[in-house]
Amino acid sequence: MGKRGSRSQSQLLNTITKKQKKHLRDFGEEHPFYDRVSRKETKPQICQLSESSDTSDSESEADSEPEQVSGYCKLLATLKDVSEEEEDDEVEEEEIIDEEPEMSGEDGDGDGDVGVEEEMAAESAEMQENMALYTDCQEKDREGPPSKSQQASPEEFTDAKHESLFSLETNFLKEESGGSCSLKVSQDPFLQHVNKELKDKDVQAVGTNPKTTHQLKWPTLGQLVFSSKFQKLETFKPSKDIDLKLLHLQKPLESTWTKTNSQFLSGPQKSSSPFTPLQKELFLIMNSYRDLFYSERTALKNGEEIRHVYCLHALNHVLKANARVLGNNSRRRSQKLGVGDDDDFRDQGLTRPKVLIVLPFREAALRVVQLFISLLEGDSKKKIIVSNKKRFKGEYGSDPEERPPNLKRPEDYEAVFVGNIDDHFRIGVAILQRSIRLYAPFYSSDILIASPLGLRTIIGGEGEKKRDFDFLSSIELLIIDQADIYLMQNWEHVLHLMTHMNLLPLDSHGVDFSRVRMWSLNNWSKYYRQTLLFGELQDAQINSLFSKHCINLQGQVAVRNVPMTGSISHVLVQLPHVFQRMEAENVASVIDARFNFFVNKILPQYRDAVMSHTLIYVPSYFDFVHLRNYFKKEELNFTHICEYTKKSGVSRARQFFLQGEKQFLLLTERFHFYKRYTIKGIRNLIFYELPTYPHFYSEICNMLKATNRGEEATWTCTVLYSKYDAQRLAAVVGVERAAQMLQSKKNVHLFITGEK
Repeated sequence: MGKRGSRSQSQLLNTITKKQKKHLRDFGEEHPFYDRVSRKETKPQICQLSESSDTSDSESEADSEPEQVSGYCKLLATLKDVSEEEEDDEVEEEEIIDEEPEMSGEDGDGDGDVGVEEEMAAESAEMQENMALYTDCQEKDREGPPSKSQQASPEEFTDAKHESLFSLETNFLKEESGGSCSLKVSQDPFLQHVNKELKDKDVQAVGTNPKTTHQLKWPTLGQLVFSSKFQKLETFKPSKDIDLKLLHLQKPLESTWTKTNSQFLSGPQKSSSPFTPLQKELFLIMNSYRDLFYSERTALKNGEEIRHVYCLHALNHVLKANARVLGNNSRRRSQKLGVGDDDDFRDQGLTRPKVLIVLPFREAALRVVQLFISLLEGDSKKKIIVSNKKRFKGEYGSDPEERPPNLKRPEDYEAVFVGNIDDHFRIGVAILQRSIRLYAPFYSSDILIASPLGLRTIIGGEGEKKRDFDFLSSIELLIIDQADIYLMQNWEHVLHLMTHMNLLPLDSHGVDFSRVRMWSLNNWSKYYRQTLLFGELQDAQINSLFSKHCINLQGQVAVRNVPMTGSISHVLVQLPHVFQRMEAENVASVIDARFNFFVNKILPQYRDAVMSHTLIYVPSYFDFVHLRNYFKKEELNFTHICEYTKKSGVSRARQFFLQGEKQFLLLTERFHFYKRYTIKGIRNLIFYELPTYPHFYSEICNMLKATNRGEEATWTCTVLYSKYDAQRLAAVVGVERAAQMLQSKKNVHLFITGEK
């Protein structure tokens, strides 16, 4: 046989395993499972094994001519005696994985990946990835569906054919993707943050160190409070001019941001800066990887402006992190085994998800994804690949015709409850260079977008069999937008989420531990996680979450502007406002103290039939239930409306109250938040507790003019408050008046609003 023929035999010999050789020696044919020589079904040919078999020259690596099926006979002649071969005890599935990179070469996915996959073949992570690649290639190479054992279940992979395209382990950095030039700059805040090393003594001191704070005033954000539990507290001031090139934005964000953000820029500002003044100061804080709490985000004014800037930061973080992983993949492929330090390649967490964006409604998730697409696409004529886009628009979009046209609601209500307002959702987004994969499995995603309820149902609770929160173990950037709305939904879901953030995973999920950062292995991820918290108000529960769960080593920044006027200035009706202060020993006793004060001091004044048409506004649902049960027990003439009341019950209660058939109406704040009905017939108003939203105070007060029958002289308004309601009181009456009311020896204070 010629030299070319011997090279062909050698190549065939190298592509089969020892178990295949044994089967070939015993039965004279290759096992049918491995037969991929031709797409056509052919009968196996049985050949006799030559006695004087010897291996041919296997050192040549030149390409061979196409072999016929009879090549098995030629291959048999090159096999040595079976007794000289070692028995291979590996299972067949593992052999399939080991051989897959060579098999997939025809599709262009495996040619350059063989070296990396062989290096990491011992890791279970690579076994899972390669099995997914193998399934994809088999679908292309064969006619007909693959076997059931090779198919990924729909619960695990919703888009299995793109699994290899978006896998970080099997892809490499491309030249045209912009490279990682910015990653090489030592000033890059991303690199400075992830490469910063903590020491054991620093971590131990966090629990005992007092929090150091420093206040600064910025031109747009106003009063800022910098704080840190670590020893060194660093502050900075914003620069007047900002250059995109100095922000270390990963390509293509540097070129696409200006167009995407152009709707907020106008006139000379458009040419001078790519950011609005608010965006500039927010991004400078975000890009320094400090925790941020901004409590002046409103849906009407700056909501979309803020959404744009945090999407830019999130996408910049993901692109940099992925570029580093892909770059290290290329370096590992080019290096030989055993060369280089493994610590040089530590570029990942224990799981892949890096960014978690918590949003209240599906409409917000839709806008975030659309922003990601715009930021990756920009002016480029070449559209990026977005998988499952049609399904996403169908599930997260809304039909304008579904909304009743006659609804008249305040502007802020229309801005919050726009589009699809379903609050139970979660979706994984994988981003690789210029491609986006929606509905990616959580452990194959870079960004998770979810509502608190959507996360609560998958995190589960103690004792539940089906629960999973390992995907939260390596979150490096947590964005909680519209945090005030979660107070109206269920704040417990947010607290439940925070207690499960950055815990060590219960399963390895196929991670390559040689690529995991040391601070992640040390369970210090919570000290490296940046949290961005945006809301409309400074509430005690939101403040508590920020101070308790945000312990970033870079420090925290909170915007602490105090309201000077208060929402009482927006009350248009002539009305006396009586603020009555109650005493409570501590925060835990406030609930009982308020109830006893109301029952013993306030309610007796309104029991008389003359004080009819009394609306009692109750912010807390638990207080509402307590009052409702008491009213039933005392057999008072009342009706009630809460967020769980059916539509017919709401109409009936409103009618009874308007006609005077019911003396009292109990109304919850959550009902007012979700419906914004105008309650007619109010003559006497009681705020059992100050409203969560300051503008609700003026809205409820202005409802008295809805049925003006010349009874203005008899209108009353009573408000209960304690020293623990300082923030809400300042938002209603202003910070100076609130300070006087809390420090005064008098417990009753009177304000009169309206025309003189």
